[in-house]
Amino acid sequence: MHHCKILPVELKVKPNLKPTVRMASPEVRVLLDECLGSARAEPSTDRQKYCSLKDSLCAELASLLQEAMEMKWPFVPEKWQYKQSIGADDKTNLSDLISQHLSQLLNLLQASIVAKEAHAALAVIFLVDRFFYWTDESGRLLEITKLLHKRYPDAPVAPQLVIRRARVYLNSGKLQKAESILSHLIINSGATGCWIYRTESDRALVQAVSLQVRGMVLQKLGLWLEAALLVWASLVGYYALPQPDKKGIGTSLGILSNILLSMSDEDFIAFKANPHVDLSLLGSASHRLLSAAEAAKMAVVYSQYTSLYVLTNVTTQGTCLLSYSFSGACPPTEREHFLLQAKEAFEIGLLTKTDGTVVTSKQELHTFIKAAYSLVVTHKWLSGPSEVVKQASQACQMALAHFYHYCHTDAQNGVGFYAEIMRLIAQVKQGFQVEPFLNSDSRSFIPNSYRNISDTLVGFTLEAFFELLQGFHKYHMSLCETIKTKCKFGKEEVDGAGMCMSALETTVDALNTECMTEACKPSKEDAPRPPESGSVDDLSSSWKKLSLTGIGTYSGRATDGPNNFGYPTLPRLGRPTASLSSSRGSDGFEVIEAEIPTVDSDGPDDDREPTDEALLSLLQFELSSLSNSFGSKSSWENISASSRSRSAASTHQSSKLSKSSGSFVLLRTQDFNNCDLEHDPAPDLKYLGMAKCLEIPNVANSEVCSSTEPSTEDSDGTPEEFVVGFENLNPWCHSCLKQNTFTCVAPEGKYSLSREDYHSLLAGVCHECLLSRLQSDKRKFKLDRYSTAHNALHLKFSKTTGLWTARETCVYIGQSMNVHGTQRTTICVQFLHQEERLSSYIGKDYLKPKQIQFHLRDVERQMTAQYYVTEFNKRLYDKEVMAQMFFLPSEALLILEGDEITGCITVEPYMLGKFVKLTNNVQKKNDKLLATNYGLAFGHFTYLHSNCQEVVVDLQGWVTANGKGLTYLTDPQIHSTRTSRGPSNHAQSGITSFLRLQHGPECNSVCQLLNLQPVPQQ
Repeated sequence: MHHCKILPVELKVKPNLKPTVRMASPEVRVLLDECLGSARAEPSTDRQKYCSLKDSLCAELASLLQEAMEMKWPFVPEKWQYKQSIGADDKTNLSDLISQHLSQLLNLLQASIVAKEAHAALAVIFLVDRFFYWTDESGRLLEITKLLHKRYPDAPVAPQLVIRRARVYLNSGKLQKAESILSHLIINSGATGCWIYRTESDRALVQAVSLQVRGMVLQKLGLWLEAALLVWASLVGYYALPQPDKKGIGTSLGILSNILLSMSDEDFIAFKANPHVDLSLLGSASHRLLSAAEAAKMAVVYSQYTSLYVLTNVTTQGTCLLSYSFSGACPPTEREHFLLQAKEAFEIGLLTKTDGTVVTSKQELHTFIKAAYSLVVTHKWLSGPSEVVKQASQACQMALAHFYHYCHTDAQNGVGFYAEIMRLIAQVKQGFQVEPFLNSDSRSFIPNSYRNISDTLVGFTLEAFFELLQGFHKYHMSLCETIKTKCKFGKEEVDGAGMCMSALETTVDALNTECMTEACKPSKEDAPRPPESGSVDDLSSSWKKLSLTGIGTYSGRATDGPNNFGYPTLPRLGRPTASLSSSRGSDGFEVIEAEIPTVDSDGPDDDREPTDEALLSLLQFELSSLSNSFGSKSSWENISASSRSRSAASTHQSSKLSKSSGSFVLLRTQDFNNCDLEHDPAPDLKYLGMAKCLEIPNVANSEVCSSTEPSTEDSDGTPEEFVVGFENLNPWCHSCLKQNTFTCVAPEGKYSLSREDYHSLLAGVCHECLLSRLQSDKRKFKLDRYSTAHNALHLKFSKTTGLWTARETCVYIGQSMNVHGTQRTTICVQFLHQEERLSSYIGKDYLKPKQIQFHLRDVERQMTAQYYVTEFNKRLYDKEVMAQMFFLPSEALLILEGDEITGCITVEPYMLGKFVKLTNNVQKKNDKLLATNYGLAFGHFTYLHSNCQEVVVDLQGWVTANGKGLTYLTDPQIHSTRTSRGPSNHAQSGITSFLRLQHGPECNSVCQLLNLQPVPQQ
């Protein structure tokens, strides 16, 4: 082990003041449009301008352009990226050079296109690509790249541009397309079109970057363990290069930090236990959040010469430390210490730009607001509420409002917004007296105190990296077999196995970095339509017109054999096996895709932005097709407001809280008792790299299968719950462990949060404690103001632990979409702690005032379905079935005015695609789609896995563009005998209806393939 030592000279200096990366100016936009026009037009033979412009380049740019044309590297390198000893001249960024010569480079690009110099044109695009991505302008540049490739299929396209396309798809919600590109690069050793690699290590670099971005895809899906393992594999690849890639290492460490921050402690245990993971790289910290903070700090040091990277990673570090300060693992005597460390981290981020500096990048602006707001929260907990804290909080709310409007306006009208955002950030810095730090390197953005971080020597090799890749081979190969890789514009095969810019038969779309832009811009001509067979109309359910996305968590299972390296295998797109084809064959799925051109489409409108009318039509269609999703009450909806104790009505029924003499007794629901926490504390399954196999209870002769319906509803449709004893207290719940007063408040104070209430919510409280505190028969909520910013508590629910964990955030409630379901409506939202800062999110609120428990139940129900589908996916993978199902992660936002809860909405990420309905919650099913077979088998599986007490129904969502392999679901219903019967929880009669009418007496091919035990005759 060696250490980076503090340099002897310590001066209080301001951070690096080099030119700021700016959004393209109007002149640059005009040039970019002219380049696009030239790429679409017929080229001429005018070479004079091209030669003149090329000769006028400065020596450094001319050298870079020549090396790009010679394919010297697959990614344009920074000077400091591969050097162990960095000199003064190396402490610069390529973006500085590009920004100074941007107009010249774009003129050269246009001249190269006109002169038919495709190699030179693609090399210029290669050089300016990263700059345009940072400044939110990738869409048109990638469109030019596609047009050039169409005209000159033999011209090499850099792997950086192919992966950029995957990043654009990730940001715009087209996750399947992103996964396709990345998996092809991984399985085919980076082969892409006519690009020639100079060394094997260059191929390894492309594979490492592809793994890193795939980790980001799974992070967005909430698949924390699988994402962490992919990002760890990318770290091995970066370290194993002949000269370790500092930029890549820093980026992966930052992503890993965010993943560790979000994952559960159970997943963290599984991650550490994996034989290929050595967290000694992150120091000696044993707690998940402290390991995450250390990873972020290392990322800051590795990227110290790039302000955006420092800002991003140091904000993540501060968030980890802030979260740890409220965890049960943090000794109360050390809380202030970690709060002070978090404060320092947020201040370092805010100092990456000086007051008055122009910042136009949406990524950077969003992170500045997040860092400023997090600093406000930290000061609140260090010194208590004050006028300064109040004013700073209001400044952050105003900044977020400006940011929302900045994302929804054209570039010419955005100047005032980004200038006002940075003025408000400066106001926060001034209010808290944020001062420059001790820094002996004026070109670096970090203080000297960060330079003494230990740098562990690692022994990673390329051989070890390639061995790790084999652990993912099965998944990536199945995906590559499903997706065509023939070039549409040239050769039948691309390098035998490789992939070019058009090989996936998709089109390049403009980068959506505009928060809810795509979600708020409906388009008439691209709007999806119901399947023509009438399957949607026949499946009457509560939304006839839109549920806004469907993704869920997943855990992989490693296979036995030579390719098993202990990694979970990841969700995949794949081809259904022959046994699933029935009479339809492997192509029996319909092609269902919205706002994505069909495979034969290559017209001039392929890449156009969706219009307002199109998404409005999309919303209306999906709202109409989901009538029971928002309008119906699930098994989790009906929560009793009664506080008196009741006896357990049966051994398998639910439980609730009982209060006596000013204290409370926590009661556990049956579904918690059936979850993995009652099994071996280590996560089960070989699927997670462990030794245990998933087992489904033998229910053939089980008494529980003949369970009767529980007690009736109360007058408000709220079921009673049942009482169990102290022995089932949740060991992770702060309220249960501390036996504090979180649940014991007078009715008039139920929605006013004390300091101790915040502690409980930030540390995590169980589902029962949260309901006991917030449920009410009388107090109802509904948003009455739109286009406003608020402080809020961001609540996430984990089914496996039964825990709700909060984080303080700021949310902007945008405009209503004016599209309503039976009971709920949709809203554009933007909040600071959303999982992906560039992604679109949708808020859902009830049309009529509702109690908070209705919103919490919506989240809990969907996460319960997600828990079941995770187990179902393990069985699919174990049986070599190349298909997976996912539910969209759902979260809640408690809207605050001061410390008073004044509203609640649920939020979900937005994903593009055409919506279909597989089943409803009664008896209808869509036989036109082969995906319905998987849905029915999933219902059968949940019936068995829950000991015949529950079945997940009302399945709706999206299938892949080619109809094979992957289904995203949202807004399910659950028939359950664990809670009382309700309007949509038909309890035992609903379960019986599913088994008799939807599933039927005979198992389908998927049930048979999974060896599911036959259902009892109904």
